[in-house]
Amino acid sequence: MSVDQRTAPLLVLGGVVSVQFGGALAATLVPRIGAPGSVLLRLLFAMVILCLVARPSWRGHRRSDWGTVTLFGLALAAMNTSFYASLAHLPIGVAVTVEFLGPLGLAAAASRRARDLLAVAAAALGVVLVSGVLHTSWAQLDLAGVGFAALAGVMWAAYIVLSQRTGRVFGGLDGLALALVVSTVVIAPLGLSSVDRWSARDVALGLGIAVLSSVLPYSLELMALRHLAQRVFGILLSLEPVVAALAGLVVLHQVLAGGQVAGMALVVLASAIVLGTQTRPETPDAALGPG
Repeated sequence: MSVDQRTAPLLVLGGVVSVQFGGALAATLVPRIGAPGSVLLRLLFAMVILCLVARPSWRGHRRSDWGTVTLFGLALAAMNTSFYASLAHLPIGVAVTVEFLGPLGLAAAASRRARDLLAVAAAALGVVLVSGVLHTSWAQLDLAGVGFAALAGVMWAAYIVLSQRTGRVFGGLDGLALALVVSTVVIAPLGLSSVDRWSARDVALGLGIAVLSSVLPYSLELMALRHLAQRVFGILLSLEPVVAALAGLVVLHQVLAGGQVAGMALVVLASAIVLGTQTRPETPDAALGPG
């Protein structure tokens, strides 16, 4: 396929759809084998595929380089585990909306423009609406789910920073492939505790999630970011909460209330304002979410 400025947005949109529908499939796997087991399957398959494609070099790197990629891998493991844990408590559209405060806050902090700070405040109000805190009693409010999603957002922000640093010292896909090795090793002790519950269907689903949430969107964005205007990329990325809600409706039959939809709209609008004026990520993988 020939990629240019006209087709590049379609590739990014395809990556967003792939990530969020992969997340919706993960929400069907988490109740059966738990968040750590689901994350392990995703990371394991993604690691194998990317290592076969990238064939990363293990030599010629300084100790500080290994420290950077190790932190990147730890952030990747924590981000995915906390996000998958939130899916056991929240609709995926709600989880992604709360999580999205991480990269949004990071972008606004780097900007420090008054308009961006106001946009983040609007997004925070949107998250309050999405969480249901205004119309749900304290006893019924799922604080664990909101907490896991918020932690995933913090880890997403850390992931963006560390992926950029990793991209400076590792060429091509090497940094991401090596970070996946680290994250797989870290999550393995927790994930393997549920291996007795894994079925052939679960393993196959894990492979599908790895392709939809990691391999396919990374490949699409890698091609698109060479041709895409930074504003277009930011606006397309801002659609993730909406696509997540759509995936939740189609795959999981999750329907959000009117107030939650209004809150999501605030987050999407704030994200389009902030991310749509940011500079292009230094490395394509900086744009990827946990999904």
